[in-house]
Amino acid sequence: MSYEEAKNFFIQLVDLAIMKKASDIHLPAKSYPCLRVDGELIRLEQQIPDSEQFAQFIISILKDEQITKLEENRDVDFVYVHGDIRFRGNAFFQQRGLSVSLRLINDSIFSIEQLGLPSICKDFCKQTQGLVIVVGPTGHGKSTSLASMLNHINETRAVHIVTVEDPVEFIFHDKLSTIEQREVYYDTVSFSSALKAAMREDPDVLMVGEMRDLETIRSVITMAETGHLVFATLHTNSAPMAIDRLIDVFPPEQQGQIRMQLSNSLSAIISQRLIPDPQGGRILAFEVLVANNAIRTMIRDNKGHQIPNAIQTSGQDGMISLDKCLAKLVAHGIIPMSTANQYAQNKENLGSLIQLQ
Repeated sequence: MSYEEAKNFFIQLVDLAIMKKASDIHLPAKSYPCLRVDGELIRLEQQIPDSEQFAQFIISILKDEQITKLEENRDVDFVYVHGDIRFRGNAFFQQRGLSVSLRLINDSIFSIEQLGLPSICKDFCKQTQGLVIVVGPTGHGKSTSLASMLNHINETRAVHIVTVEDPVEFIFHDKLSTIEQREVYYDTVSFSSALKAAMREDPDVLMVGEMRDLETIRSVITMAETGHLVFATLHTNSAPMAIDRLIDVFPPEQQGQIRMQLSNSLSAIISQRLIPDPQGGRILAFEVLVANNAIRTMIRDNKGHQIPNAIQTSGQDGMISLDKCLAKLVAHGIIPMSTANQYAQNKENLGSLIQLQ
């Protein structure tokens, strides 16, 4: 296979993914390409060519700095642009060679209503300080939800918004707000470096693409505590688990202080899942934790085990558990019980929640 044949193979695969409305493309070395459509992985019949030319083509779409990082770290994040479609990519070495995963970035930023996010998200966007975290597994729309909330602020408030992302996904255009987007490794050397610099950049709103390490988490909590509205994502399966994760990353002797800071700065946690729609596509299901006085006390007093029950019984404050959200979807005939059971946190309690709807 020549370099041009490798390039054409890749472009044809990308075109096919766009046509089938795939969310992801997987190119495992010396194996078969796969597309993820509506959450399901579909293996294609034509094997990826066993050719150095294909690896060379993949490397050719990277910038010099990305090639260096790939060689040093054995993996690298990047953005690939195909016409007017953008993809977030990760190139990485595995046992068989160089592999690539691509995530299609929808250029349109949907509204809170269009995504099916709870209306209380608009209240979070009105705040002048605090920490709003969107959590969930990879590929379940965290970045899309953050973009929706940031764009709502952009359309309704005259504020200075700074984002720190790796890589930049959604491209924002100034409306009422002024937005500046910084990409890690190009506009700044690291998340933590960008967050330190942000203290001197006079942001009203800060968005951190992902809280990956102790220093980033510490900086995010400090920013939220010192008069900024901060949005961030975290890879956990529920709102209570997010609190545990934020605290447990610190050494034991620092956790008491972090609990105090988090109890003061946290505004809300949204945990979300994209679940299969019987009609095609996927539907958003979510859990919402609002940091009311009871939640803040539980965080401060290290009583995280009480938080799930607090979410379940605090609907008047805008909270909802994932299981209750799933129960509503079943009760309204949107999804079948079998689908709800796959995503429920407490399957035994799901039936009684459905009867209450």
